Amino acid sequence: MKVIKLLSKAVREYKKTSVLTLILMVGEAVIESLIPYITATYLINKIQREGTNLKIGDILLVGALLVVMALGSLTCGGLAGFTSAKASSGFAKNLRHDIFSKIQTFSFSNIDRFSSSSLVTRMTTDVSNVQMSYMMIIRTAVRSPLMLIFSVTMAATMGGMLAATFVVVIPVLAVGLIIVGKKAMPAFHRVFRRYDKLNESIEENVRAMRVVKGFSREEYEKEKFGREADSIKDDFTKAERIVAVNTPLMNFCMYFNMAFILLLGSYLAINGKGGVNIGHLSALLTYGMQVLMSLMMLSMIYVILTISAESAKRICEVLEETPDLSSPDNAVKEVRDGSVTFEDVSFKYSKEGKLYALSDVDISIESGMTVGILGGTGSGKSSLVQLIPRLYDATEGVVRVGGVDVKDYDLDALRGAVSMVLQKNLLFSGTIKENLRWGNEDATDEELVEACRLAQADEFIRSFPDGYDTYIEQGGTNVSGGQKQRLCIARALVGKPKILILDDSTSAVDTKTDALIRKGFKEFIPDITKIIIAQRVASVQDADLIIVMDKGGVADAGRHDELMQRSEIYREVYTQQTMGGDFDEEN
Repeated sequence: MKVIKLLSKAVREYKKTSVLTLILMVGEAVIESLIPYITATYLINKIQREGTNLKIGDILLVGALLVVMALGSLTCGGLAGFTSAKASSGFAKNLRHDIFSKIQTFSFSNIDRFSSSSLVTRMTTDVSNVQMSYMMIIRTAVRSPLMLIFSVTMAATMGGMLAATFVVVIPVLAVGLIIVGKKAMPAFHRVFRRYDKLNESIEENVRAMRVVKGFSREEYEKEKFGREADSIKDDFTKAERIVAVNTPLMNFCMYFNMAFILLLGSYLAINGKGGVNIGHLSALLTYGMQVLMSLMMLSMIYVILTISAESAKRICEVLEETPDLSSPDNAVKEVRDGSVTFEDVSFKYSKEGKLYALSDVDISIESGMTVGILGGTGSGKSSLVQLIPRLYDATEGVVRVGGVDVKDYDLDALRGAVSMVLQKNLLFSGTIKENLRWGNEDATDEELVEACRLAQADEFIRSFPDGYDTYIEQGGTNVSGGQKQRLCIARALVGKPKILILDDSTSAVDTKTDALIRKGFKEFIPDITKIIIAQRVASVQDADLIIVMDKGGVADAGRHDELMQRSEIYREVYTQQTMGGDFDEEN
């Protein structure tokens, strides 16, 4: 019931269309149930009773009535098909919107609990399954039970003891369907988990296509994909094999019903017993087929609901997920300045985890400072800066921005004041201008150009035939790594933040361009706090403060000259890079 209640919220503006479908289905069921009764009572029985004395006008009158009823049934069914399609499609649209909107509220820790491939499966395959179920529920799931009830009632009224066949057939079929559903459910449960793995394999392969081709691993990837596809095939085959039992069971019930009615009904009609006549026998056969067709449709609905039940649960897992990070009541709406303070901060990615990514960090950064962060892989550099815009929350201690605990800020206000260029630079499909305006959708063309000049991107942008209107392919595949990094830096600058964080964001840029970017920052945006994570000492050598990270803690902090005297880690890195040379070239 909880799942149904949660999903039903997505119906919204399509409630009237859904209710109209139900009304049309009731109309169709009533008309379909009356047609055999009228045919038997007012046509077949009348012909049998009056024989040659029957007037042609009476036949035509009944025939006209049957035609009108048939057209009415057809109209109800046709309109219901249209309204059910509209309602189910709208329901699916709203459901996808709700899932997508919910995902936008997730913090990084929430997303870590779902893989991106799993979220894609839930928004596509799972929603499609639930959409199909919803259409079946408002259409077939209403018509079939009504047809079953009306047909059994009419058969009992007209056929008396002949209707006893339904007392046998219906329970047998119902029990069979329940057993089939219970046996098939575990297989369907496994299938959707395997869909996640299959999509994950596809996503990974597409993203890393250059690596796959570079190492000639196409055959390996095909085999890996094939194994996942075979697993899905095997589970679906097993489930469908179980569900296929429905067909012989349905056929058995159908033929048993027909044989019983024909044999016993013919005997009663010929011998004039039980009040059964030819008309009744004809109606009973028709009602028998209607009952069995209704049961067949119910079995189909049962199978689809069995499949979609797992999809519905997976969708509700996303909708019920509580964002780990949210804006507090009476949240602070404005960030005063770009000062940053870490007070006894420790952090781990999972509450259940034992290893801390950061331990006992104490740092004070004044507004407008340029801060460099150095450290080896896994030293906690990225983890540290991700706490500033509250991409994660500190497990222990307090992070302050502008003198205020980041947990007291409105999330949009905080993140609007902190522009962050991550290690994995990402551009979206669209023009360069459209990508840059992610930083500020109201930015003027002049502001875009200014940001690109600071990021040393203006020159290469103007070299493109379409300049700032150049179309960027999905993922930025038509620009080099260095160009992509500079565009991402420019996008961050367009937002005019109080704090600019560059997480190893100039690694693909040559040393000359890197130096020009830092020079531009110093001259033109002195009031913005600049935090630069870098692998090259040269990128942070002139910083106001250099923080050396090691094993999740601050090993030392100071200016270049100070660290050269007292920090063995910093001195070793500097010596290795200056003696070995730095020949990074732009990609």
